[in-house]
Amino acid sequence: MSDNLPDALTALATRVVEENRDAGLRIAVAESCTGGLVAAAITEVAGCSAVFEGGFVSYSNQFKQQHLHVAGDVLETFGAVSVATAWAMAQGVLAVTDADVAVAITGIAGPGGGSEKKPVGTVVFARATRDGDPDEVVADLREFGDLGRAAIRRQAALCALELLLPPHPQG
Repeated sequence: MSDNLPDALTALATRVVEENRDAGLRIAVAESCTGGLVAAAITEVAGCSAVFEGGFVSYSNQFKQQHLHVAGDVLETFGAVSVATAWAMAQGVLAVTDADVAVAITGIAGPGGGSEKKPVGTVVFARATRDGDPDEVVADLREFGDLGRAAIRRQAALCALELLLPPHPQG
């Protein structure tokens, strides 16, 4: 499918673009440990501009605060790799774009940077919707283990793309 990215990423990104287009939704992302991999996968898909508002690679805490409006006390209290920070990043993306749905990713891809409480391979995701209740946190923490930096980033990007798929009605 793509000379640039693994087929699994571009295949899932294609579904994200097609299903959000069919649902009439615009999407955006805030990435930390994935470093733009989710946005890269989405932009591999021809016609993605019909749904993709854009993305932020918000690696430093300062950038998270300045551009995504993540409160300093959230970062100090919970850390950059936390549900609170991922949720604030997702809310921040909605605030600065016209997206209907935003996903944020923050984690520890390694090889260093891990701790006993947050080992390498810990990644946190959050999904926010424009019409959603901002107090109803939709987030997930995954521990992929120390698979190596590239594999952790790929797994995180796949999870983020899954979160960008519109919910299907129960039938």
